Amino acid sequence: MVLTHRIVLGTICLVTLFATPLSGEVFAQSEENTVDPMAVAITSDTSSSSTATSTETVLPTTSAAETLWYKSEQIAGQINVGDFVVGPGRTEIELKPGETVIQEITITNRISDGRTFKLEVEDIYGSDDPRNSVALVGDGYGPYSVRDYISFPKDTVTLALGERARIPVVVTIPPNAEPGGYYGSVLVSTVRTPDATGDIGPRSPIIARVGSLFFLTVAGETVRAGETKEVSTITKDWWYEEGPIELGILYENTGSIHLNPYGEVSITNMFGEEVGFVELEPWFVLPASLRLREITWDREFLLGRYTVTARVNRGYDDIVDEVSTTFWVMPWKIVSGIFVILFIIVFSLRAFFRTFEFKRKG
Repeated sequence: MVLTHRIVLGTICLVTLFATPLSGEVFAQSEENTVDPMAVAITSDTSSSSTATSTETVLPTTSAAETLWYKSEQIAGQINVGDFVVGPGRTEIELKPGETVIQEITITNRISDGRTFKLEVEDIYGSDDPRNSVALVGDGYGPYSVRDYISFPKDTVTLALGERARIPVVVTIPPNAEPGGYYGSVLVSTVRTPDATGDIGPRSPIIARVGSLFFLTVAGETVRAGETKEVSTITKDWWYEEGPIELGILYENTGSIHLNPYGEVSITNMFGEEVGFVELEPWFVLPASLRLREITWDREFLLGRYTVTARVNRGYDDIVDEVSTTFWVMPWKIVSGIFVILFIIVFSLRAFFRTFEFKRKG
């Protein structure tokens, strides 16, 4: 996942990106003049990989001052692109009470030399708003808090341009932890201040935060429960002039741990022929939340009635839900042309028979 810095005069811009390896979903947050981490929205579907867009050659390096707590390597290629990259987008770990594991995340500096990054932990929670299914808690504790379970040897790291650091994240579950899911994010932030010698520049620093999601499941008696509620067009319209058609699959998680539903969508025309097929890669749904999976379908020529059928595996016990909806596609130019042609034909036939009847009577 890539976050590009923008210099905004007199404002503070906070951007938080979350990419998930299973679903490739990106969660973005943007606020001006305030730092409010509560509003997180799904903005797009992208590749789950949090790697640089350019071809890179990795060159191992060592840092005498920092090798005691993280590993480092140098990347080559197009590295001065003005952003930094954090990966992986999401980590799922199943642990027992009292267990400790170490998981690595990577930070790649492609902004400038000697850049300092800050590490912090923030809880996340699900929502009953399908379009805002993940939100950051802020300074408080979420309903499935990981804030006290995740730590780092240090909370800041300074990287050279093109340097990639492998940061150890220590996850410790207390012996008395209740079974279930615990959810949060490791946030990596950097502050870009105006150049001291520059006459043009923002009066306020640009704060950028990129997150790597952590989904922890504590072994024990948990509740896995969810259901595919519906499939429908995003706009809820039943008639369209043309494609593409935006569809949404609504899934509800009523259990105590996150679920990863997956499945397929097929589209058939009025004659029952399959004219479209979309494979649904797994996407996560947090406990006590709704999640809308959006897909786009289109083809070269659309005309008539179409039926959309979604077959979604709930993500547990191999239970499959089947939901469907219908819509019409009637291009107004074609429909108008057909009506004009039919009108001309009917008018011509009536005129012909009237003339023929008049001649016969005469």
